[in-house]
Amino acid sequence: MTTRMDGFRKRTRHKFKKDHGLKGKISIRKFLQKFDVGDKVYLSVEPAYQKGMYRPKFMGKNAVVLRKKGTCYEVKINDLGKDKTLIVHPVHLIKVK
Repeated sequence: MTTRMDGFRKRTRHKFKKDHGLKGKISIRKFLQKFDVGDKVYLSVEPAYQKGMYRPKFMGKNAVVLRKKGTCYEVKINDLGKDKTLIVHPVHLIKVK
């Protein structure tokens, strides 16, 4: 078999596209977000920052913060009836009100 040369960002041209008015520098406010254990968050990719990014299939899911792990957060999502744990940078999270 051949070795695949593609990363997980394959076929995401339109999914990771930013709106025209949002292009440019990333807000420092998104980097310094703080979340508490049990907070509900929304997974939203920041395509300009690749560290702590999750697979594109989880984009748009709701999650619950389990704990802080270094500079990232460990979150739990439900994917087709199974609980899964992701490690996500706070740039890619939005707090649900």
